[in-house]
Amino acid sequence: ISHQVKALEDQIGIMLFQRRNRQLILTDAGQTLLPDLIDAFDAMDTAVARVKRRDQAGILIVATMDSLAAAWLMPRLVRFRSDNPDIDVRLATSDIAVDYDRAGIDIGIRYGRGNWPGLVAEELMREDIFPVCAPSLIESGSGLKVPADLRHYPLIHDDMEEDWAMWLKAAGLTDIDPGRGPGYTHSNLVIQAAIAGEGGALGRGLLVADSIAAGKLVAPFDLALTANYRYYVASTETNYDRPKVRVFREWLFREARDTAIRLADGRRAWERKT
Repeated sequence: ISHQVKALEDQIGIMLFQRRNRQLILTDAGQTLLPDLIDAFDAMDTAVARVKRRDQAGILIVATMDSLAAAWLMPRLVRFRSDNPDIDVRLATSDIAVDYDRAGIDIGIRYGRGNWPGLVAEELMREDIFPVCAPSLIESGSGLKVPADLRHYPLIHDDMEEDWAMWLKAAGLTDIDPGRGPGYTHSNLVIQAAIAGEGGALGRGLLVADSIAAGKLVAPFDLALTANYRYYVASTETNYDRPKVRVFREWLFREARDTAIRLADGRRAWERKT
């Protein structure tokens, strides 16, 4: 402290303290300067506190894919808003990766390998892929009790890398045409088609968990593929530790853990029925 005091006196060219028996006593000049300095420091404290409050609240721009927003994130945001009423979440949905800095994105959920330059990425959840269908299909027509019964039903498709050909091959089924049946660009539309009873779909764990837990879909078979890509929470290094970003990131991980539990419970509930 004594070095800092000496540096301050040297800078302004005025003696501010008298040194007596290891004590510092304000000079007349120091006493004159003190009230204004106190006001200045109080103003700085107020300004810093205002900036911190602003960074703990306000608008939070969240980027994610269309299907994930519709099937998983949107139904959960009401809970986040209830717990964090000062944070206004704005979703920026796109299936094309955007530059977070240029687009003003605070935080996002990305699907891939987690190696995006300029972003801090943490794995949120892996993606297991398995057949799902409406409960009505289990008993309708020829029934859907073993994988081979899929030959009697349409197969619903999306545009993802893991497809029916891969799952049927893993199941050892070579006599079922993997290309037949309707298709949709977005996975959330595939989910809706399956719920409507159009046929069997390849359910993607994170996206079908709520529908399985609600009994709208069932997963009749145990066999699942693990996708090459996973879901990641991503943000720039600048945004990573901002208070409102940290709050949302921690909330996402809690929701992902809860989703994994709900999915497992929903699948076990169906197994007990059968």
